[in-house]
Amino acid sequence: MRLWILIGGAVALAVVVGVLARLHPPGRLLLAAGPVGGAYETVAQDYAAILARDDLQLDIVDTAGSVENADLLNTGQVDAAFLQGGIRVDPGKAEAVGAVFFEPIIFLVNADADIPRNPALWTGLRINSGAPGSGTAAAFRDFEKAVGLSEAQNAHASIPYADAAAALLAGELDIAVFVAPIEAPYLKAAYDEPGLRVLALDHVQAISRRLEYATVVTVPAGGMSLDPVLPPQPVDLIALEARLVVRPDLHPALINRLTMAAIELHSTRGILADPGAFPNLEGAGMVVSNTARQLILDGPSTWHNWLPYWIAAQINRVLLLLLPFFFIVVPLMRLLPLAYAYAMRWRVWQHYPEIRDIEQELANDPDADALQDMQSHLSALDERLATLRLPAAYRQGQYDARLHVELVQKRIAEMQQHART
Repeated sequence: MRLWILIGGAVALAVVVGVLARLHPPGRLLLAAGPVGGAYETVAQDYAAILARDDLQLDIVDTAGSVENADLLNTGQVDAAFLQGGIRVDPGKAEAVGAVFFEPIIFLVNADADIPRNPALWTGLRINSGAPGSGTAAAFRDFEKAVGLSEAQNAHASIPYADAAAALLAGELDIAVFVAPIEAPYLKAAYDEPGLRVLALDHVQAISRRLEYATVVTVPAGGMSLDPVLPPQPVDLIALEARLVVRPDLHPALINRLTMAAIELHSTRGILADPGAFPNLEGAGMVVSNTARQLILDGPSTWHNWLPYWIAAQINRVLLLLLPFFFIVVPLMRLLPLAYAYAMRWRVWQHYPEIRDIEQELANDPDADALQDMQSHLSALDERLATLRLPAAYRQGQYDARLHVELVQKRIAEMQQHART
């Protein structure tokens, strides 16, 4: 019986080890961000610091921007990425954690520049509209279509964000386009330049209606900078919602950690967003991960305070994986003692057909030679029964079988004695 207890314990241990092996996530993941020093790269560093608390390594992949990030997701080269609103990705290759922050479309111009506030009138201007592969370039192409401009009406440049303000001041550009959080480092540097201003567009609501993925946000006076005060009065800006996107097959525990980091980083009050506005599901514009959805809507479960994060994040998966154990393995383990008892008794029972055959032959009035053969057969059978090594609990059946053999032997002896007389 102890053997079966050991076997049952080994099976249970194997099940637990198998479950834990499936639940434990990889220790690192790849996140496609953006150019070095850009807003996405800066935010990615914050994510890396939070994930490091759980000994998770976040490797940041520097890219040209959202368009390249989408390509990396489509080809499975990264686990997660930041994507600007409006950038599309293969639905089968990515799911959203959620929208995580606003990215206004900001137009910086020289303070004394005479640039029409109606962008439909822009013509012959030198516009820094984003590098190839960047979300800015993609967004500005859509912006042009929304306001009725053709790309050929203006000259386009792809100067890095960090150098765009200097190019404006040097007279090399008329407009520098930025699609980024208003707190982006390169924008903060541009705000400090007294010779630059934010161009407040007319007809912002109408333009945003023509961009299906855009919304309108209001920047309060001084929201960008208090010295100098930018903007000098509240201004409406067209804004996109940046999204954190993951591979659909990314381990649920890693999605949980990314979502928790997003909540920590983006749910606070900001210049453009109220507390709890991000992360949100409505602005994702794509299929949202069920793991992220549940965490954003319901918050972390109480298990997070008691269990390792990778178990707490998958408590439902734990239960699902353990169900076969409780409904299949446990009942089978209860059958093991019955199977063991049957096996022990069968070692005795398998000899009974021989005893029965001899008893049937005795009814046919066998001759002396046949009786002698039967007696020899029974002696050999009794010897086999006597040598069976059985646990004490099952020896009663062994004794009963030997008694049965002895009774048949006595009957044969009586028949032999009667034959001689």
